[in-house]
Amino acid sequence: MVSSQVALVPKPAPEELAEREGQPLVVICGPTATGKTAAAVELAERIGGEIIAADSRTIYKEMDIGTAKPTPALQARVKHHLIDIARPDEVVTVATYRRLALAAMGEIRTRGRVVLLVGGTGLYIRAITDGLSIPEVAPDWSLRERLEQLEREAPGTLYSRLQAVDPISASRIHPRNVRRLIRALEVYEHTGRPISELQRTANLAGPGVMVGLTAERAELHHRIEVRVDVQIKAGLVEEVRRLLDAGYARDLPAMQGLGYKEIIAYIDGRISLEEAIRILKRNTRRFAKRQLTWFRRDSRIRWLTGTGLAPEEVAQRIQAMLH
Repeated sequence: MVSSQVALVPKPAPEELAEREGQPLVVICGPTATGKTAAAVELAERIGGEIIAADSRTIYKEMDIGTAKPTPALQARVKHHLIDIARPDEVVTVATYRRLALAAMGEIRTRGRVVLLVGGTGLYIRAITDGLSIPEVAPDWSLRERLEQLEREAPGTLYSRLQAVDPISASRIHPRNVRRLIRALEVYEHTGRPISELQRTANLAGPGVMVGLTAERAELHHRIEVRVDVQIKAGLVEEVRRLLDAGYARDLPAMQGLGYKEIIAYIDGRISLEEAIRILKRNTRRFAKRQLTWFRRDSRIRWLTGTGLAPEEVAQRIQAMLH
C-alpha cells in the first residue's frame, strides 16, 4: 500500500520540470529554408536530444507540403513534439503553445534527454526563452470581425487605437500586422489591461545556447526558389484543393498562411499557376527577411552561416558551440 505521505506529493508543474538544472536548452532558429530541421535532427542524434517545433504552421494537421513539415523519415529518426496538434480551423494562441511546449520540455528532461527548440516563429521561441506569458483570452470572433471591418474602412485605425491603449505593444508590432494588432486589442478589450502589462518575464530556458542559421542572400533566395518548385511538384495545389474540399474556409488563419493563400487565388481563377508560384516565391523571400529582422534583435543568438555546409557539418559546429 502507498503511504498517504507519498500520495500527497504534488506532481511538478511544467515550469518546474522545464527548469531542471544541468539539462540545457538548445535553440536553433532563423529564416525559412536555411536547413534548421535537417541540422537539428543530426544534432539531436549526436547529443541525445528531442525536438520541439517552434513553428506556427507545422502545428496544423493535413497541412504538410505548404508548411514544409519535417518528412516522416526525419521524424522517425528523432522524436518531434508539437507537430500536428491542431486542425486547420482551430486556433493555437501563443499562451497555448507555451503551455504545451513547457509540458513537452518537462517530459523530455525527465527522460534525461536534451531539449532542442527548433523553428522560425520568433514569438514562440521568445515565449520559452524569455518566459513570455500571454493571458489565456479566448478568441472573440465578433470583435475580430468588427475590428477587421474597421481596418478595411480606415487603414491604420487599429494601430492608432493600440498606440493609445498600449504604446509598448504598438512599438513591437508592425502597423500592417493586422492579426497581431487585433489580438492585442482583443486582450485589452476583455481584461481592461494592456497585453504588454499582462506579459511576464521569467527565464525558463535553463543553461544552453541559441544558434541562428542563415545563408548568404543569393543562396537563401535560391533555396527558396528550389523549395517552392519542389512543393509544387510534390502536390501543393492538390493539398490545398483537398483542404478546401474538406470544408475548411478560405479565410481561416491557417488557410491564409504562406503557400496556401497564393494557391487559393489560383484555384479560384484569380491568377494563373505561374503567377501564383511567382507571388509565393516573392512572399517567401519577404517572410524570410522579416524573420531575420526579428531574430537579429536578440543579442544572445550566435549566428552560423550554413552556405555550402551539409547538415552534418552544421550539427558538428553547433555541438562545438555547446562545448
